[in-house]
Amino acid sequence: MAGLLDTVNQRTQLVGQNRLELLMFRLNGRQRFGINVFKVKEVLQCPPLTILPKLNSVVRGVAHIRGKTISVIDLSLATGGRPIEDLSKAFIIISEYNRSVQGFLVGSVERIININWEAILPPPKGTGKLSYLTAVTEVDKELVEILDVEKILHEVAPVKTDVSAEILATATEIDKKAIEKVILVVDDSSVARNQIKKAVSDLGFKIVLAKDGRDGLNKLREMALDGPISDQVALMISDIEMPVMDGYTLTAEVRNDPKLNDLYVILHTSLSGVFNQAMVAKVGANDFIAKFNPDELAGAVLKALKAADPS
Repeated sequence: MAGLLDTVNQRTQLVGQNRLELLMFRLNGRQRFGINVFKVKEVLQCPPLTILPKLNSVVRGVAHIRGKTISVIDLSLATGGRPIEDLSKAFIIISEYNRSVQGFLVGSVERIININWEAILPPPKGTGKLSYLTAVTEVDKELVEILDVEKILHEVAPVKTDVSAEILATATEIDKKAIEKVILVVDDSSVARNQIKKAVSDLGFKIVLAKDGRDGLNKLREMALDGPISDQVALMISDIEMPVMDGYTLTAEVRNDPKLNDLYVILHTSLSGVFNQAMVAKVGANDFIAKFNPDELAGAVLKALKAADPS
């Protein structure tokens, strides 16, 4: 296990190729789950946990790791299952989401697999843990479930979604023609879509939602049949990590389509601290911001509109 993630920082060559690597793990029982390796900082056997008062019921305690205090969330409890009981045999996946570091308590950790995003599919209707699934895939003829971690974290520690009065005051300068256009929001997490929708709606825009990159691309191409996309869409805000088609591939497809290539693209992702501006430039995105700060997102939208109309 010590060497499992030794090469994680060398794996960025997968970016833009519509591929990812999943770290597979189990909670209680045989069901396999997966998490994107890019979001994993470290995997270690569960250390002693300190229980603090007034913690959320799914937080098993805090761990003191490398000089930092990290909350440890029992992923089984968080998704409606029974708690992971034998902590001496359990593992913690240290992960970075939405500008914060947390530990996810799991029963066991398996291996890393390399897979194409096209093999990552939306969860089937009727799935028992549907509300906590963002995608599924198949490995060794077994279903692997990919959890909606943003939903879990939102339930543990809800984030602010309202744009501040200071930012809203500057939004009054938005050109009337711009406000008549829509903003396309592409994200596979329903929680993330709603967070973005709330923040951008505060600026007065109408929102079109898409659940993954392929869905977003199809919506753009359908709109382009009715006329120039720049007359209909103010900009696109896209997650990077999505089933079927990731945000980097979506951006590249937009740039390669003559009817779409002047669209302003903001990549908005929980993969904070991993990707750099060079990768954004590689696929032709205009901006990159980490999730989730409503003022920063609203500010990026206003910046995009100013770039489109510098007058």
